[in-house]
Amino acid sequence: MIRRDFIKKSALLSSATFLTGISCRATNTGNELSKHTIDKVEFGKVPFSWPRLVGKNGRIGVHGQHKEAAFVRLFTNQGAIGWGHQKYGKYDHNALEESVLGKTVDQLIDPSRGILMGVDQMFDLALHDLAGVILRKPVYQLLGAKGQKQHSIYSGMIYLDELEPEDNPAGLEKVIENCQWDYDYGYRQLKVKIGRSGRWYPHAKGLATDIKVIQMIHEEFGDKVDILVDVNDMYSLQDTKDFLKGIEGIPLYWIEEPFVENLEEGRKLKDWMMENGWEKTFYADGERQPNHDVCMQLAKEGKLDVFLPDIVGFGMTPWRKLMPKLIDINTTTSPHAWGTMMKTHCVTHVAAGLGNVCTVEGATCVSDYIDFGDYEIKEGKITVSEKPGFGMNLMI
Repeated sequence: MIRRDFIKKSALLSSATFLTGISCRATNTGNELSKHTIDKVEFGKVPFSWPRLVGKNGRIGVHGQHKEAAFVRLFTNQGAIGWGHQKYGKYDHNALEESVLGKTVDQLIDPSRGILMGVDQMFDLALHDLAGVILRKPVYQLLGAKGQKQHSIYSGMIYLDELEPEDNPAGLEKVIENCQWDYDYGYRQLKVKIGRSGRWYPHAKGLATDIKVIQMIHEEFGDKVDILVDVNDMYSLQDTKDFLKGIEGIPLYWIEEPFVENLEEGRKLKDWMMENGWEKTFYADGERQPNHDVCMQLAKEGKLDVFLPDIVGFGMTPWRKLMPKLIDINTTTSPHAWGTMMKTHCVTHVAAGLGNVCTVEGATCVSDYIDFGDYEIKEGKITVSEKPGFGMNLMI
């Protein structure tokens, strides 16, 4: 038996043994979380790979293929384990560890509300996972189970693929080839990176190439896929209008981050879209270092259709607090999940638990050290896991 299979089977056996132990206790468990004390904390990184090289977007250079994701894992004195992505940035892990060691789980998270005041957001996803494991419930049930168990999912992996490798660029057919790979994998929505005019091409040629790429994808796939575009803040307002004019007649699900969000241009763009045949296309923003107040004001005015804060950077508990406000102002969401399927699967629980998610971002990846669970992507839909917590195992 190779090492990764041994680790995987050992992890699954350990989880099964723990859950069986719970089920053997008295039926009326009361506050099960109070019986579990955090007695160990681990911070680390786990390797994963995307299925192909991920190249440039409009703003950033080549992303690569083989990566690592930072994680935090929590252990209790009763044998329960919960884990999740570590929040981005550099932190004092010793201080973070001391802040939760010796505390009972109910002192750190209320399953009906999220992490409690004073608990560092670093532990947000891991504590949701841990609470679900202890209570034998998938996270979406802790969130209220207000949404559907199946949700639309898009591939977030269509980059400026024609530019690689630098010494022998593949050309635009490579973009179509990668779209076909994602379609064969099960996606029926494709998010296409554009914004070539900002950095990698002369301005006019870059804008023209953005238009040509969308035309090529539409010609190849027609109505078999929804097309989303992501500019990564590299357009001006006029560029955005010129791009939309250039793809006139091609349905577009959304346009994301055309420029850094601001009230004046956000209002003008949405008004122009409504007046020029793009009333069915969503304007999406708020992913990269979002100005929360600006986005919320645009949403209240009916100008911003989809709010995108990252599931790790923003956090599960803040999403729980924000979602009812967005529902009240008729603004839908798609928490940013680029990077790994771990994030994708967490967002699937947001969609099934809180509702009001229009589509889920997919970031296909593989790892010898992560059991990504039983989430299935089929014909453009992803089905949430019914396993406790997020239903994923870390095997490292």
